[in-house]
Amino acid sequence: MNIQEYFGRISYNKPHEDADLQTLTAIFQHHIQTIPFENLSMHCGEAIELDLQSTYNKIVRKKRGGWCLEINHLLFWALQELGYEVCILGANSYEPAEKGYTAEINHILLKVVIKGDAYIVDAGFGGAYQMWQPVMLISGKDQPQVPGIFHLMEDQGIWYLEKVKRKHYIPEHCNNDFPATPELGNIRKIYRFTLEPQHIDDFQELNVYLQVSPDNILRKKSICSLQTTSGLLALVGWTFTEIKYNYMEDMDLVNITTLTDEEVEKTLKDKFNIVLENKLVP
Repeated sequence: MNIQEYFGRISYNKPHEDADLQTLTAIFQHHIQTIPFENLSMHCGEAIELDLQSTYNKIVRKKRGGWCLEINHLLFWALQELGYEVCILGANSYEPAEKGYTAEINHILLKVVIKGDAYIVDAGFGGAYQMWQPVMLISGKDQPQVPGIFHLMEDQGIWYLEKVKRKHYIPEHCNNDFPATPELGNIRKIYRFTLEPQHIDDFQELNVYLQVSPDNILRKKSICSLQTTSGLLALVGWTFTEIKYNYMEDMDLVNITTLTDEEVEKTLKDKFNIVLENKLVP
């Protein structure tokens, strides 16, 4: 395992001597724009191992992506190698259908401390709720980023990450350019967490559970999403979505295409730079 090989994987070739916020942000953005959030292994009959060597080989050497347990674990290793003060945290993600947070921790994220200031760094949420920059660990402050406004709220030691939704313009779904509009001021809850440090081994049970439980979304759907310089690419089952952020003021442009089996494989290669070893069953 070699930090230069990791930098090659994420196409990062700028200075990294200083473990400062600017370097962290640059590495983080390269990471999310080259490493897809994906759960394709479980839809190809491959087991997902949670040790760092397996994750490194899969993501860095085989040029695959991974889910939060893999992507954030790899980033944790890289930041440690670069001298950052970093620890793993566990989160309970928000389930919109249930209108509540999961009872068990089902997500990992990172906390990085730089010159006394703490930041939340999470490269493994994927989709439209993926942060593009570290979010300062401060309660009640709007933190605008390209994907939208993120903010954290703290209540009795529990932190809540939320994002303000933007309107969507979906050309084929719109008459005379009237946008599809969610209710204004719509807040999307993402997850809640505490600042209690975790170890990757604490998530071994979760890693197994997510691969076998028929109820969870990751078993039900094959997912691959990647952040771009202007938005987001996402392949869920046979549905390919391209989002361009802030296409118009407070509005994202959304293009949706339904693919054939052959197009799924081609799209993974062309758009996500993924070539699978085993047959994907979307």
